[in-house]
Order: sequence, then structure tokens, then C-alpha cells
Amino acid sequence: MAKNKPKELTHEAIMTALDWSYDKAINGGIPGMDTATEVADSYLKKKGTLDEKVKSLIRWQNTKSATSGFLAGLGGIILMPVSIPANIASVILVQIRMVAAIAHMGGYDLKDDQVKSFVYVCLAGTGAKDILKSTGIQIGKKLAVSGIKKIPFEIIKKINHAVGFKLLTKFGEKGVINLGKMVPLAGGVIGGTVDAVSTNIIGKVAHNVFIENSEMDHDQDIIIMS
Repeated sequence: MAKNKPKELTHEAIMTALDWSYDKAINGGIPGMDTATEVADSYLKKKGTLDEKVKSLIRWQNTKSATSGFLAGLGGIILMPVSIPANIASVILVQIRMVAAIAHMGGYDLKDDQVKSFVYVCLAGTGAKDILKSTGIQIGKKLAVSGIKKIPFEIIKKINHAVGFKLLTKFGEKGVINLGKMVPLAGGVIGGTVDAVSTNIIGKVAHNVFIENSEMDHDQDIIIMS
């Protein structure tokens, strides 16, 4: 039947998956999955510094995502309206929620398009810095809340575009089996794990972007080059 036909990865499909996942991570809609804000708020209530709380969240995400059956209740992913394998969609959703939670903990408004773009950038892992540099942005130790709002929409579009191609290459090279180890089962249930290594790297990038030296909020922390 048509549903068994392999889904081809394209840049457009990746971008649609990013937007769909961000919406679900922020606004909810996936049974059994807390929103990014709910996850963030639960960790903000814990004892310790902001830095310690964020690192605790990352450790939890790595441990939980590496546990077999973590995604067993996320059957709604199979119904997502985009031509992308369900296991890749699962990876994107889980990692976007983690990064968005970290951004929220750092005081960023998840409804802002600029913040959303920087959440996407973090999914590029070690390639995040190169993407920002290629679009004319250099950031200091911490992305200034005030500075991010000054980024022109055209640059935001370039960032999103570059992230899409980076993820297309990433998923294309590693393949869905190595990335997800997830198999769609009868009844719309997905079981398996998310790659904890890549999730940890992405968590560290998000920490560097949204949290490190978060007490600082100076415009000079972000430079938009002409």
C-alpha cells in the first residue's frame, strides 16, 4: 500500500517537520508528552543555580531518551502531515522540546520567531556556530535577549534555510536506523530510543547559546555583520 512507500527526505520536508515539531513542543498536542514550558518550569523549581538546573535537564533527557520505549506513547507523530519518516520526526520533536525548554529557562520568549530560529540552530550541534557565521552573526558567551530582537527577518530566513540543509545532510548521512533505532509498529505506536550522543551535544550547544553567563544581557554579546 502507499503508506509503506519509503519517504524521501527533502529540504522542504525537514523545514515542515521543524515547524510542526516546534508547534507541538510549545503548544502541546502529543499525548503523554509535556510541553517545553512545562518541562522547563518543573526544573526551575528544583534546588540549585540556573546552570545546575539546565545541566540536570540535559542529563535527564539523555538518560530518558536512551531508554527503550521512551517514545512508545507518541503515536500522534505517525499522523504528522509531512513527508518524513516517523523516526526522524521523533528525533526532531524530542530534541526541539529540550532546546526550547532550555531557552525558556534562560528567559527567552518561545513565541518570538528569532528565538525559534536559534532553537533550530542548536539542532545543528557542532555546526551551529558555522551556520550563524555564514549568515553574518557572531555571538559572545551568551546570546543577549535584547540583541536577538534586533536580528532582521531576512537574516532569520537565511538561518532557517541553512539549518534545514544542515539537518538534511545530517539525517541523510547517518540514516534513520543509526539516528533513531525506532520502528513504527501496528496501531501507530513508536518504540525505541533517541541518539543520546547527538542529544547531549545539542543540549550543550543550547546551554552555551541560551544559558551561559545568563546574568549578562548586553547588546555587544551579539554582532550582526553587514
